[in-house]
Amino acid sequence: MSSMPLLPTHVDAPVVDCHAHVWNQDMPLAATAWHRPPGEATIEQYVATLDAHGVTFAVLAAASIHGTYNDYMIEACRRHKRLRTTVILKPDAPLRQMKELAANGAVGVRLQLRNVKDVPDLTSPEYRQFLGRIADLGWHVHLHDDSFRLPNYLDALEASGVNLVVDHFGRPDRGIDEPGFQRVLRSVEKGRTWVKLSASFRLPSEDLRVQAANTLLQHAGPERLLWGSDWPFAAFETTMDYGQAVASLQRLVPDPVARRRIGCETPLKLYFT
Repeated sequence: MSSMPLLPTHVDAPVVDCHAHVWNQDMPLAATAWHRPPGEATIEQYVATLDAHGVTFAVLAAASIHGTYNDYMIEACRRHKRLRTTVILKPDAPLRQMKELAANGAVGVRLQLRNVKDVPDLTSPEYRQFLGRIADLGWHVHLHDDSFRLPNYLDALEASGVNLVVDHFGRPDRGIDEPGFQRVLRSVEKGRTWVKLSASFRLPSEDLRVQAANTLLQHAGPERLLWGSDWPFAAFETTMDYGQAVASLQRLVPDPVARRRIGCETPLKLYFT
């Protein structure tokens, strides 16, 4: 990876979008896909969207609807050095494949476990080796599930030594006092976990969004928080747009110093050094 880019002097809009997807009509859908996109969300469309909103860098999120098909995200990173991506891999993925992906912009492995009935055993020998390779590459595990299920994985992930990025506020749909969300806060305190203030529109109420953001700011601080748009807003394509996603960060993090760290300094250090 190249050295960290020079930080802009004046920042209001986020500099790094840490969660977005790209796809085209030729990409295969997994048999278990939970969503069938109504249209394309191409690399060119996304880069144009970033430019239109003054966002310089981005980290793509591997979409579970495409399974282990990572080719299009890797193509995006090859064509645009301002991009990074996570990938979805089987735990027996060869180390040489992982190294090749790393050389072409991959920075982590996504575990999209929400709505998955047969969750993997992260303590198995196969997964211990897989997680060890992720840690050795300097990658992170990109984890998405409902907060009440996150404790099922956090012990094993913390013990493996990997960096961990938790999606979408930790999905505290049952409230910030729910034990799973509190477990995420304790994970952050251990020093290898970050949380994305992404896709606030997926939480069930504005009150919960505010409570979750305030709690994360208090307990994690902006040094452990990231922002992501979740473009192109799967299943919310007709009600969300990029301007609203940027505005959500400004609304939930009104302090410009904290917002600069979340939208600029923290993600640049994590993903672009």
